[in-house]
Amino acid sequence: MKVLLVSALLALSPLAALSPRAAATELTVFKSPTCGCCGDWIDHMKANGFDSHVEHPQNLAAVKQQLGIGPQLRSCHTSVSQAGFVFEGHVPAKYVRQFLAAPPQGAIGLSVPAMPVGSPGMEMGDKFMPYQVLLLKQDGNTEVYASIDSPQDQVTQRHMDHSNMDHGNMNHSINQNAVNHNGMNHEQMPHH
Repeated sequence: MKVLLVSALLALSPLAALSPRAAATELTVFKSPTCGCCGDWIDHMKANGFDSHVEHPQNLAAVKQQLGIGPQLRSCHTSVSQAGFVFEGHVPAKYVRQFLAAPPQGAIGLSVPAMPVGSPGMEMGDKFMPYQVLLLKQDGNTEVYASIDSPQDQVTQRHMDHSNMDHGNMNHSINQNAVNHNGMNHEQMPHH
């Protein structure tokens, strides 16, 4: 049922006419038109070789529900690959690419619930909050796909080599940097 819904959503999209090669790195991003951090995440994805087609649905929560993303797993934006896999929230491009290269059996995608400070699109100076990328399964269960303990864990080696960012002075204080938006709808989430 979820695959049919994803297929129906994507069939209505201009992405349906793209070649298979283009489809490999193209994502449809469902987001609010006013969300700045969503735009920053899209920029992160573009810098890492992904193209995005942005949709602004009137009822973003309904899209998330149709795609099988439970309320406790949600963030501010939802992306869908041409193959129908979902990427909820501020998932680093590194893990989207890794997942698409070898999707685990029974998986529907990945999620970074809430909006962790320091995740792609949620950069706030030198602040960083460790977080987890969760594997979303068809049966509704999740498991940890990756633990992000430092900013370096989010980027590919190629990106680190060419980055001008100074990660040597990162503040890893979870209590000072935590942003927890579980259970909040998008309109209640702060935008930067």
